[in-house]
Amino acid sequence: MASKNYRSGFAALIGRPNVGKSTLLNQLTGEKIAIVSPKPQTTRNRILGVVTRPEGQVAFIDTPGIHQAKGELNRYMVETALQAAEEVDLVLFLIEPPGGEKPESWVGPGNRMILERLQRIGKPTFLVINKIDTIPKQKLLPLIDLFRNEFPFAEVVPLSAREGDGVEKLFHVVLQHLPEGEPIFDEDMLTDQQERTLVSEYIREQVLRHCRQEIPYSTAVLVDVFDESEREPRPGAAEGQLAGLIRIAASIYVERDSQKAIIIGKQGQMLKTIGTDARKSIQRLLGAHVYLSLRVRVEPRWSERPEGLKKLGYE
Repeated sequence: MASKNYRSGFAALIGRPNVGKSTLLNQLTGEKIAIVSPKPQTTRNRILGVVTRPEGQVAFIDTPGIHQAKGELNRYMVETALQAAEEVDLVLFLIEPPGGEKPESWVGPGNRMILERLQRIGKPTFLVINKIDTIPKQKLLPLIDLFRNEFPFAEVVPLSAREGDGVEKLFHVVLQHLPEGEPIFDEDMLTDQQERTLVSEYIREQVLRHCRQEIPYSTAVLVDVFDESEREPRPGAAEGQLAGLIRIAASIYVERDSQKAIIIGKQGQMLKTIGTDARKSIQRLLGAHVYLSLRVRVEPRWSERPEGLKKLGYE
């Protein structure tokens, strides 16, 4: 039974692409449940991360970066983020330090567009300023004042998701704004992402990491085979010890033959590199040895067609 003052609820991480929402989710949960890349629009679906403490439980929802949507995939991503904002108790609006020197340019049209939508949604909203390790301290207060003039934020929390500074404070401030109530999820639940989904995302992460600019946005990954027949339980196994074998076959989808050639690489070297690095992450996730087989398939213009999105799991 939860204590009398126990609090629980949902909080959505909302913001423009590449402001550090997934890095923050991973820091809050202490596990890698969202892939991270320096390329924008890495996150495509909403990702749940549950943090449970004796004093309360917060279900954080990572969302795709909100941007000017062109094409079916981009529209899907933006709607996914905005719908999450409508369904939660609290919105965490993430920004990163501005690049320009002129304060009047610090908010920008992209952030204003998001704030206008949040005004209409009407949920309590925090301003979370990420990457404060990259900004001079004298810039922070003027930045806060500018954004407070744009929107009535309930709280302002500066932090560095990468370094972990301020992350614990954010959790406690969020908890204070949630209603009293029983835990929503079992205390040992971390995410609603299935292992197959996490595996496909870990593979896509390596495509983002290793391939040049035009490839990642045309890439999707589906797990075709997830054979656990040789998987073994690990009662009392030491940290990092692998038990048994899981056989995985996955397909990397692209839109053009030229993209397929780039991912495969000369004599298959690029695909081998992607597979080797993905397998390491997958083994840590599953706690077992992994045999990973990858193939590259062409699905023309899948990101522009509703039926293409549905086929590759974006629906």
